[in-house]
Amino acid sequence: MSQLQIPARPKRHFLEETFTVTNWETLKPYFERLLTFEIHSVDDLKKWMQDRSELESAVSEDLGWRYIRMTCYTDNKEYSERYQDFILNIQPQIAPYSDKLNRKAAECPFLSSLAHERGYDILIRNLKKDIELYREENIPLFTEINTETQKYAQLSGAMTVHWKEQELTLQQASVLLMETDRKVREDVYHKITHRRLQDKQTLDDLYTKLNQLRHRVARNAGFANFRDYMFKSYGRFDYTPQDCFNFHDSISSEVVPLLEELAERRQHQMGLEHLRPWDKAVDVEGRPPLKAFNGGKDLTEKSIECFKRLDPYLGECLTIMREMGHLDLESRKGKAPGGYNYPLAEIGVPFIFMNATSTMRDMTTIMHEGGHAVHNFLTKDLLLGDFKSPPMEVAELASMSMELISMDYWEVFFPNPMDLQRARAEQLEDIVETLPWVATIDKFQHWVYEHAEHSSVQRKDHWNRIFQEFADTVTDWRGLEEARDFLWQKQLHLYEVPFYYIEYGMAQLGAIAMWRNYRHDPKKGLEGYMNALRQGNLRTIPEIYRAGGIKFDFSKPYISELMGFVRKEMGL
Repeated sequence: MSQLQIPARPKRHFLEETFTVTNWETLKPYFERLLTFEIHSVDDLKKWMQDRSELESAVSEDLGWRYIRMTCYTDNKEYSERYQDFILNIQPQIAPYSDKLNRKAAECPFLSSLAHERGYDILIRNLKKDIELYREENIPLFTEINTETQKYAQLSGAMTVHWKEQELTLQQASVLLMETDRKVREDVYHKITHRRLQDKQTLDDLYTKLNQLRHRVARNAGFANFRDYMFKSYGRFDYTPQDCFNFHDSISSEVVPLLEELAERRQHQMGLEHLRPWDKAVDVEGRPPLKAFNGGKDLTEKSIECFKRLDPYLGECLTIMREMGHLDLESRKGKAPGGYNYPLAEIGVPFIFMNATSTMRDMTTIMHEGGHAVHNFLTKDLLLGDFKSPPMEVAELASMSMELISMDYWEVFFPNPMDLQRARAEQLEDIVETLPWVATIDKFQHWVYEHAEHSSVQRKDHWNRIFQEFADTVTDWRGLEEARDFLWQKQLHLYEVPFYYIEYGMAQLGAIAMWRNYRHDPKKGLEGYMNALRQGNLRTIPEIYRAGGIKFDFSKPYISELMGFVRKEMGL
């Protein structure tokens, strides 16, 4: 193997090599320089765009590290204050300058000369969108939203339960829901639920406040509701809210029946009179939970090996992250919930954060986040930051496809053939569960923001109505109604990144198609995957999907076709 090349930060041309973000006063002169820069040609315009990209990448990376440290250690006051300082004192100052720079570019007579160059057409489209959305009166609202959003991570990160004289995070406790002893599962389920419900009112009030703030942002920008504002903000030029409703209908008709079938089979195989929520994660044959690794170091090494067997380049990506200390994988008290891959815009090597215990789901999480990371590596040398930031529907295609195409090499985690077969079966069942849950969360958000003045009681009623549309009818929720009423509160996207969820469903469908191609021809399938990722943000979503050899389509016939493939792979 060739010697590992650890990437260095690209040479700066606009900023000093030693420059670091400390406060707004140190940043302001660079924004002023960009504003006064005279553009006399297309080449000048491109140079100006590169200088702006360099500045924004440095700022983005600084914010990235503040966020990473804050989520890794939510109980560290210094980290929390540094992140807060950026949100309160730097970001609001940048926003007006970003708008002025956007307008400078939009008014430049040479901009139209770039409109037919690859990537610049997408950049210009997004630039004009940002100008249309910008409102100075929204700056303090965004600051308040970001401050309130941070409370969700702090509340969730502080949630623990006691089990057999141990204090466990909810992520650690949820592993016990795979125990074969039904009494253990039931007790743990109630402990987790009880702990979540302790904060139900606080979380409900927080969501109400966020909804109200977001509605004000939308109205200030001339939109009827926050949903319409976010579709514009996310640059959803390739589909509409109606397409999302079509997606919901397709999932309801083509996936929910399979979900129902699997629940009936689970109840029958387990010999249960009533299938309860704590019976959903355990192995139906009463086998102990699959253990994919032993600790964060083992997870890291096995993940690298799995990626390496798929393709040496992929293994190298994770190895570089390990060597640079860009992996924080294990669950611990004081750590924010969830997992993410944070792109670091200047160095180009991202950071993976997650809450691993020892489960198979943790293993698929690093496959998922590793797919995002590979995406960052494949686009890190593109000329502009805007070129490197793909639409979310493409970003999630990278991660969810990796979960599936890596399955051929999961023997790294499961050397026992029976365990390997079981792991693959569980992964496919997870797909069948994921798609309806995505539809549930997305449809819920549409209702929430279309009815900005709704009450908490109305929210609860509509949550239950939507939940039941996409849930199986086999699971018995009697006596657990309150837990079901507030089940949505565990979904951090609702609080932290509103309307960022349908992408998982769209990308899951794309991932199934990508995996189907890979199963037919591994070499060609992997080439298609890598080719789609290399596009970054240089093309539209349908074009990027086509570059990967798949379709951007969520019609009933297409979803039926993909689910037929999944059924076949599941042996149904």
